[in-house]
Amino acid sequence: MAETVSPSVPASTLAQRRNRLTGIALMCAALFCFSCLDATAKWLNRSVDPMVTVWARYMSAALLTFAVVNPRTQPGALRTRRLTLQLIRSFLLFASTLCNFLALQYLQLVETQSIIFATPLLVALLAGPILGERIGWQRLAAIAVGFAGILVIARPGLGTMHPAALLSLAGSVAYAFYNIVTRMLAGSDSIATTTLYSSLAGIVFVTPVLPWIWTTPSSPLVWFLLATTGFYGAFGHWLLVLAHARAPAAILAPFIYTQIVWMLVLGYLLFGDWPDPWTFVGAGIVIASGLYLLSRERMKPRTPDGSA
Repeated sequence: MAETVSPSVPASTLAQRRNRLTGIALMCAALFCFSCLDATAKWLNRSVDPMVTVWARYMSAALLTFAVVNPRTQPGALRTRRLTLQLIRSFLLFASTLCNFLALQYLQLVETQSIIFATPLLVALLAGPILGERIGWQRLAAIAVGFAGILVIARPGLGTMHPAALLSLAGSVAYAFYNIVTRMLAGSDSIATTTLYSSLAGIVFVTPVLPWIWTTPSSPLVWFLLATTGFYGAFGHWLLVLAHARAPAAILAPFIYTQIVWMLVLGYLLFGDWPDPWTFVGAGIVIASGLYLLSRERMKPRTPDGSA
């Protein structure tokens, strides 16, 4: 049956709504891929060194990326106007991935993800001194509340904090700087160029030490799962691009926090993990502060001076 268009609702408005709903669905699918990536890395930690998993994640992702984006299909894709920034960005992404995979040896999926949710708070804090963006007192207060939520999750000084939480926090810091550098590169290099440099980073950094950390996978399943890590990462980022092509970032951003649901389900089904109540409380605080910051970002264009 053909879709009937109400006379009071223009067809363009209906198309926009459909695009936004499609964008939200793609965003949620991308987050599911990223959750599967972390769950797979945690499972692989039982069989191989986390550095091997990092190498496999980058190698398989690079092969998938090069099949689509390479100097032959896009001449000049490796040429960059800001080589130093590209190298810094690639290293930051590698450092974030490594810290996360190492932390997953000891922490639950929900715990690592809750700490990673500090990334938007760190980006908001760093955007002031690095990008010259003005930070109002409301945003500073939200950032402080968000970090209080991180303390609730880790609970340092109470004998319950695992040192791996510091690794997860370090990964969040690296990923926040990665986001800042990505914004600095947006106006100079193409997405293809930036994607290629990101794909090569882990291979360049890990391959030299691979002979000292290599553990031969014990079964075909381990080989298969190592290969899927790159697929989850590459496919997830591709879905993100499709999502942002169909819906504004301000519409999609709040759905980032739905990833906690995927982490909770996968952690329980695969590892039998169930967070304690304080982890839920801390995650709620971090998410609430992040959503508040997103709402302030959406309000910024409406203010006379452009500040939040």
